[in-house]
Amino acid sequence: MGSLDTNPNAFSAFGVDATTGFQPLHPDDVRAYLHKAVDFISDYYKSVESLPVLPDVKPGYLRQQLRSAPPTSSAPFDVTMKELTDSVVPGMTHWASPNFFAFFPSTNSAAAIAGDLIASAMNTVGFTWQAAPAATEMEVLALDWLAQLLRLPPSFMNRTGAAGRGTGGGVILGTTSEAMLVTLVAARDAALRRTGSQGVSGLPRLAVYAADQTHSTFFKACRLAGFDPANIRSIPTGPETDYALDPARLFEVMQADVDAGLVPTYVCATVGTTSSNAVDPVGAIADVAAVFNAWVHIDAAYAGSACICPEFRHHLDGVERVDSISMSPHKWLLTCLDCTCLWVRDTHRLTDSLETNPEYLKNDASDSGNVTDLKDMQVGVGRRFRGLKLWMVMRTYGAAKLQEHIRSDVAMAKMFEDAVRSDNRFEVVVPRNFALVCFRIKPHGGGIMTEEDADEANRELMERLNRTGKAYLAHTVVGDRFVLRFAVGSSLQEERHVRSAWELINKTTTEIMQK
Repeated sequence: MGSLDTNPNAFSAFGVDATTGFQPLHPDDVRAYLHKAVDFISDYYKSVESLPVLPDVKPGYLRQQLRSAPPTSSAPFDVTMKELTDSVVPGMTHWASPNFFAFFPSTNSAAAIAGDLIASAMNTVGFTWQAAPAATEMEVLALDWLAQLLRLPPSFMNRTGAAGRGTGGGVILGTTSEAMLVTLVAARDAALRRTGSQGVSGLPRLAVYAADQTHSTFFKACRLAGFDPANIRSIPTGPETDYALDPARLFEVMQADVDAGLVPTYVCATVGTTSSNAVDPVGAIADVAAVFNAWVHIDAAYAGSACICPEFRHHLDGVERVDSISMSPHKWLLTCLDCTCLWVRDTHRLTDSLETNPEYLKNDASDSGNVTDLKDMQVGVGRRFRGLKLWMVMRTYGAAKLQEHIRSDVAMAKMFEDAVRSDNRFEVVVPRNFALVCFRIKPHGGGIMTEEDADEANRELMERLNRTGKAYLAHTVVGDRFVLRFAVGSSLQEERHVRSAWELINKTTTEIMQK
């Protein structure tokens, strides 16, 4: 058997103090490195507005600038920070830029950064209550706080009052995809039990439903959960419903499946679709699904944050009749990635499918039934202390400031929408919901600019805008038309940024149409 060489010279050859050895968490280093990192972060937020939103780099650029092989010897931390500044930052797409309008925002705040930093430093792995009591209870508390801001029914709370633990509860996951996957698995298993299937033999009969505007990750999660792709229904939408799911059409499709011997299992309703911010009618969809005993999940990843404001809460009407709902504070509620909140009306339906109970994780708290181990509500076992940053955001800013943040973004989006509508060269393609405006250069001149010409003009407009580095927009296709998405919501955005973006759009459009 080999042994550790205790010869002091063996350590000194590698520049390590033989009396102390390598100390990756030496207190002086922790303080010095983090001070430099904090300075970097502060300077980054001060300067990000002046940086090109999209980087001008080619694939593989970073390998050419940094070493292709890992270093053998150590280097001063200042060297690492210099390479970060000189090589990494120029290759970043700056989601934090106030000139970023491309996708739904990835918001942040001082409180969230602090919470994430502290959680990273503690580095707890909260798979069971016993493994991290405060981390588990903080997550439960933060989810219940947010559920109250959203005015979710008590059935979704981890605690329903003096009577003790209720049937509902929540968990913080990484992404909406995970929320969809775990609820699909729970719905799948419930349907198999309901139909008396032995094992997974009944899987080919199970069917799931969503509008064609539903995020593509839903269809990916369905495949991961084992559903037959032939039984994944993508129901067409159109302008007559503002691209929202039509409950009558949903009923027809589900009934047809029943008539064909299939088992309707899961319906995904979206509040704020990615392409056009369409809002599926939650209550009516829940009524249809109830006829077939299908699980209903609400994907409110982006727009759920707006529902903390009373004027937007009606978009969740009917939530008391659904089985699960998820939303992502890392999109629009100032809580940095990753943070997706999932609530279910009956946690047992989730844990029955996801629970693991190896001997090495058994403990008195888990056996008592007084706690829910969060590992049993997610795919994996290990998990970060995500609840801390969410709690710190709500505790630091309070409901009033969070609502002010949402309302400010919506007001800026409305200002942009008004500017678009006032220019007869453009059209707003779908009614604005929340803080996303879908617009385009429209065909005009009695055939001088056809639909095909308009698509090409909009594509050119987007490419020219993005090349300037002064704004970043993305596109989608709505009703077979190429459409530009203008998403307000970066944490640093102010009215002046929206106005500057509109001026650039106006000027660039004039140049295109004068060709």
